[in-house]
Amino acid sequence: TVFQSEIDAASEMIDFWRFNAYFAQELYSEQPVSGPGVWNQMEYRNLEGFIYAISPFNFTAIGGNLTTAPALLGNTVIWKPASSAMLSGYYTYKLLEAAGMPPGVINFIPGDAVMITNALLDSPELAGVHFTGSTGVFNSMWKKVGENIGRYRTYPRLVGETGGKDFIVAHPSADPLELAVAMARGAFEYQGQKCSAASRVYVPQTLWSEVKDRTVAMMKEFRQGDPRDFRNFVSAVIDKKAFTKIGEYIEDARKNASIVQGGGVKGDKGYF
Repeated sequence: TVFQSEIDAASEMIDFWRFNAYFAQELYSEQPVSGPGVWNQMEYRNLEGFIYAISPFNFTAIGGNLTTAPALLGNTVIWKPASSAMLSGYYTYKLLEAAGMPPGVINFIPGDAVMITNALLDSPELAGVHFTGSTGVFNSMWKKVGENIGRYRTYPRLVGETGGKDFIVAHPSADPLELAVAMARGAFEYQGQKCSAASRVYVPQTLWSEVKDRTVAMMKEFRQGDPRDFRNFVSAVIDKKAFTKIGEYIEDARKNASIVQGGGVKGDKGYF
């Protein structure tokens, strides 16, 4: 929805760029102590080679962060955006160009993920990987870098943030209304398509009845549909693959647990 987009693509992107510049400034200013007659200085150098940045679909701001943080400290970056978020990545790239980023500092390469990754991880010039995405993909990249360790000019640095979801543990003293709001908004904002989405909740039995009723009442009020209609709280999920996977979770819950509210899937016009 537009509300979620503004939080991410504008607000969080601005935060990343402001904080990273500030932290870089702090890093350079924190020099070791120089005793009498001695000049003791730490000099930071860029890595020798390129950084491979792989950004996920669900946060435009992460694409802006994974690429510009290494570039800020003098590195050359090759950026492969998620296949389902190429346009938002492209606009971020054009924004950086318009701001005066020299050619060749960040190189935007959308396309086949396996082909691009294999070519770059096989390159002797690989100096680092900056990644946000699934655990399985990062594990496979780590494995390939390990297998190729003898061919690189230097030891590549690997930085990855991988899969995981948020959880809520409620104390018996919790306010039922506040807890219900946290559960409903935490689980369903952005259709739950972010690592901060609440996907598991532990509620004391003494609170459950009221919390359940309040949460279900809120869920029933959520409008779902076209993101161009600003009244909609929830829109479609990102693509058919996500739609199919979530549908399988719901079917599993129908067989092995109980569905308190919702449970429908509709993919004829958008993936809902």
